[in-house]
Amino acid sequence: MNAPTLLRGFISPPPCGEGSGVGELGRGRASLPAPPPRPSPTRGEGAGNAAPYAVALLLAVTLAACNDQGPPTFQGWIEGDLIFVGPDESGRVEVLDKREGDKVDEGAPLFTVDTDLQRADVMMNEAAVKNAEQAYDRAQKLLKTASGTEKALQDAEEALRTAQARLNSSQTRLARRKMASPVTGTVQQVYFRPGEMVMAGRPIVSLLPPGNLKVRFYVPEAMLPRLSYGEQVKVNCDGCPADITARISFIASTAEYTPPVIYSREERSKLVFLIEALPDRPDALRVGQR
Repeated sequence: MNAPTLLRGFISPPPCGEGSGVGELGRGRASLPAPPPRPSPTRGEGAGNAAPYAVALLLAVTLAACNDQGPPTFQGWIEGDLIFVGPDESGRVEVLDKREGDKVDEGAPLFTVDTDLQRADVMMNEAAVKNAEQAYDRAQKLLKTASGTEKALQDAEEALRTAQARLNSSQTRLARRKMASPVTGTVQQVYFRPGEMVMAGRPIVSLLPPGNLKVRFYVPEAMLPRLSYGEQVKVNCDGCPADITARISFIASTAEYTPPVIYSREERSKLVFLIEALPDRPDALRVGQR
């Protein structure tokens, strides 16, 4: 069985059967329209830029009557699930170790946020621990001389454990002001620069691991029963190697009338279903490549 293929162009109605859902890459037609404007990502978004690509599926069983017309083609795009990295607490960015486009390894430093408040909190809790230790030692001595009670010793021990826990928490908050990369990937965008104030929960940088790239495309309703999870597709785009393949990892359960990105006027009037495929060589593709 041949592998599905990705090709750029327009999809024309199949000449071998109306409503078959099998299209042919049109030739001599108008060029593709410009891709949609780049969305500005916010925290929680899982997708990067969408670049226009053409996707085609080659299924021998569905092309028995249309082999002379070539494989059916469906247009799509490359999308990436971004990893957003930001501080747990608000603060001012002091150091930014990476720039957009830089490759980072897991554990590499990304940025540092001011630590004044966190250092003060650590010092305060260190003093509280010392005071609690002195109170515990005093309660032990009083109990040995019968001047103290078991209850007083238990209270002092509880206060010491609480003070130590607060110190550990403040030390963790201080350490997290210097953030390292949680994954290996590429810096896609920087949202805050040194000297700027960032609120808690807002990302300072977004990262794209190679494994988070995926191919997205739409197929007509008639084609849906012929697809299956793990089905291989071939991807073809400008500047890409010719042997890129991907495997279907998601098939939408509901239809759409107007998908976010679609370039064929004929397809707008049909029910279409979103398909996602994970490339076998994500390092050969880039979000935004056309």
